[in-house]
Amino acid sequence: MSLKNLLKPLLLCLLALPLLFACAQDPGNKAKAIAQEVMKNMGGEKGWNDTRYLAWTFRDQYQVWDKQQNRFRWEQDSLVAIINTETKDGKVYVDGKELQDPEEKRELLERAHALWINNSYWLVMPFKLQDPGVHLVYVGEDKTMDGAQAHVLEMTFEEVGLTPQNKYKLWVDEEQGLITQWAYFKNNGDAEPGFTRRWGNYKDFGSIKLASDRSNPESDFVISHIAAPAQVPDKVFNSPRPIEKL
Repeated sequence: MSLKNLLKPLLLCLLALPLLFACAQDPGNKAKAIAQEVMKNMGGEKGWNDTRYLAWTFRDQYQVWDKQQNRFRWEQDSLVAIINTETKDGKVYVDGKELQDPEEKRELLERAHALWINNSYWLVMPFKLQDPGVHLVYVGEDKTMDGAQAHVLEMTFEEVGLTPQNKYKLWVDEEQGLITQWAYFKNNGDAEPGFTRRWGNYKDFGSIKLASDRSNPESDFVISHIAAPAQVPDKVFNSPRPIEKL
């Protein structure tokens, strides 16, 4: 074999090294790898898909979500809405009586659908990092408000959800591999966040991990009554009055 032929494979490898290095350092690739690690540490895609029911209280609103059948029950005081999260069809009850006015019912079902999107995001956001239309970029390292070293991701959206103009920053603890802090920006171009809060106090619920602490130095905030039961009776999605917490 000639010297030229011997050197050809080496030359090809050397030419490929800059490309490989660039890919390894690409902020999008690094963010994707971190997001995958977060998903794995939260219970993985299988754990998420195997979790059918979720229940929780968010700002005095109690809700039960059947992920597989697209059923969502929302209640606050004597107001109850039960909707299909895909079609937005459903029923609304006030003091145990079904609401009959078509326009008022439509408005409340739209509100319940918006609350499903918002309230569930406050509970399960780490499982949504790789959804279609979500754009993640690695922006560097930083310490959380509690002094822990973390990787920081920036999350923006491409025409998904009700508020695609929003932006978030996420702190992923370097030791735990879990999101431990987040910051919300109302608009993508905003320089300062609307809030920065903890994402902590993780516990196991069935086959996944969920966190309840959303506090910051200015205010305490806890998502309570979190549950991921294996079974939920159909009467939960039919009761016109507030139910006992699962």
